[in-house]
Amino acid sequence: MSNLLSLIPNDWQVFLSDYFVSRDWQQLCDAFDQEYQMRGQFIRPDKELLFNALKLTPVSEVKVILLGQDPYHSPGLAQGLAFSIPRDIALRSKQFPSSLRNINKALQIEGFGSLENGDLSHWAKQGVLLLNTALSVRLGETCSHSQLGWASFVRAIIKKLSSSQKHLVWLLWGSHAQSFEEYICNANNHCILRASHPSGLGVYKTMQPFIFPGDQGSCGHFSKTNKHLTAHQQNTIKWVVGGVESEFVLRSPK
Repeated sequence: MSNLLSLIPNDWQVFLSDYFVSRDWQQLCDAFDQEYQMRGQFIRPDKELLFNALKLTPVSEVKVILLGQDPYHSPGLAQGLAFSIPRDIALRSKQFPSSLRNINKALQIEGFGSLENGDLSHWAKQGVLLLNTALSVRLGETCSHSQLGWASFVRAIIKKLSSSQKHLVWLLWGSHAQSFEEYICNANNHCILRASHPSGLGVYKTMQPFIFPGDQGSCGHFSKTNKHLTAHQQNTIKWVVGGVESEFVLRSPK
């Protein structure tokens, strides 16, 4: 019997209780257990960090959902939080992912200041659910666990959160994250923000760029999130530790 369930915080176990008796969950557990027995030393993040996003953001505190794709597959990066990396990796290091560089650039464009490092756990502790759509990956093999069954787990979270709560902010960056939008129930009750993925390959290249060409502006999602939270009497997210709170005015590309 899989012990995956024991790694999930009690509040999330109760919240998703219907899913945990489903065939989808059992199939995910079986597939993960088999994969772990065969390649456990090559699976990231470490097992105790698989559900780190749920541990740092209790059900009752979720205000924002940021969907990533899968954990970083390079050594030493994955920590169970979408887009986040350990704080000891320097901003100018070659290890620092391009997606996170562009997230930092967008924060600066919006006037929040610069991240001290790539550890976004302070977002998670303020109610930003940093949820990848696959919670594990093999080292060196991007999307290697995308068919393992994690998608059913993420769909269950999206459906239950969106049907049971109102005024959540959904940050959907890139086509992969946006493909999960169909599972958001009662969409009119929420704030859904879409943009291109912040990776170096796609950040500028869609009709909804994450950052405008020439770094002349950004999608403004961090400010839009805080504006929405304020409008619904919720505390805003302090995106940058020690940074300033910004009342951002969107700039059009020149």
